[in-house]
Amino acid sequence: MKYLTRKEELVLLAIFRMESHAYLVNIREYLNRHTNKKWTIGNVYVPLNRMSKIGFLESSIGEPNAKRGGKAIKYYRLTQLGYDALLEIKKVNDVMWDGFDTMAFEE
Repeated sequence: MKYLTRKEELVLLAIFRMESHAYLVNIREYLNRHTNKKWTIGNVYVPLNRMSKIGFLESSIGEPNAKRGGKAIKYYRLTQLGYDALLEIKKVNDVMWDGFDTMAFEE
């Protein structure tokens, strides 16, 4: 399995945390708030689209919403494959970061 990029990892984690409330704008707001970075719609949409195509995400269409001019919201949820990809990258990160906080930086 190919490793997730950091952006993919963060998007998948956001969707996992948001459970049934994960849709494009909501995911972007979550990432803006929790990473202290400005995420554009494109920064979120591109990985969503890519990860949906490879099976890490499933989507469903909600009911049309009057607030959105009658448009429905597309909701995303993690698949087992997406969950497994997150588990794999977590294991790699745990090994790579192990002991880092106890090591001193030397120039």
